[in-house]
Amino acid sequence: MISPVSQHALGKTQIRVSRLCYGTLTLGPLQRNMTPEAGGRLLCHAYQQGITFFDTAQLYGTYPHLRYLLKQVRRENVVIMTKSYAWSTETAREAVEEALEEMGTHYLDIMLMHEQESLHTLQGHGDALQEYMRLKDRGIIRAVGFSTHRIATVTASLHYPQLQVIFPIFNPSGLGIQDGGIDEMTQALQTAQAAGKAIVGMKPLGGGHLLGNYEEALRFSLEHPLLDAVAVGMQSQAEINANCLMANNLPLTRSAREAAMSRKRKLHLGDECRGCGNCIKRCRQKALSIINGQAVVDHSRCILCSYCVVDCPEFCIKVL
Repeated sequence: MISPVSQHALGKTQIRVSRLCYGTLTLGPLQRNMTPEAGGRLLCHAYQQGITFFDTAQLYGTYPHLRYLLKQVRRENVVIMTKSYAWSTETAREAVEEALEEMGTHYLDIMLMHEQESLHTLQGHGDALQEYMRLKDRGIIRAVGFSTHRIATVTASLHYPQLQVIFPIFNPSGLGIQDGGIDEMTQALQTAQAAGKAIVGMKPLGGGHLLGNYEEALRFSLEHPLLDAVAVGMQSQAEINANCLMANNLPLTRSAREAAMSRKRKLHLGDECRGCGNCIKRCRQKALSIINGQAVVDHSRCILCSYCVVDCPEFCIKVL
């Protein structure tokens, strides 16, 4: 029997979350491509273990999976965080309406501006932010924030007190942080936390690169005083059980450890690639390049965000 994952307040918001957040990117068409029913059953299993915090995005294609979950549990017992690249009043409103309809809910707990890069991008998405705040005033959104791979965005967010939640890359090696290392990110987040912002860490295992030190890497984030929660992608009940043991600071069984460390995924580029370069423009990690007319991946840089998959016209990029 696994003890329920602990619950606590998310920063200074009135939202209570589990320390472990279920990242649903791995369930959807950009990665495992599980059916809503299969993925939804995993989300239900996670809920039974005490995970009440779930992360998704307009890009991920996992709203139907969460709809399955919400048919099985009381809506007020779970917290859903989603993200959108919306930049205008209209696109922001459409993104929220899409999320509400596809998940079958009347409100969103947390709405994030997806993958922000600097003060300039925050300013460029100002109309969308204003629309989110109007929807927050109406009770359709409970909190607003942003996700980022950059320290500069964390610092820039200090100019925006209405941005209550930060979703940054955070792992002991700083893998995936695009403009510095983990020490610089930590310093920026300390300032943000002091300003009252809640912080949810992403990529605690560096997109799989840190699986060799799974326990140390995950514990680094789960026990870090800066983080209110840690989002982890999971694709099996065994992974969920292992991560819940970690979240409760309980020893892993041999089978749980093997399950957690066995999921070694890679970005796969099919032979049908014609070298258009769209994926290279999309990749923020500079993990892709064109060699002999085809895209190739530098696996040491790739953090398996899967965002390049969307921009491939030949649909030849997969996470396997």
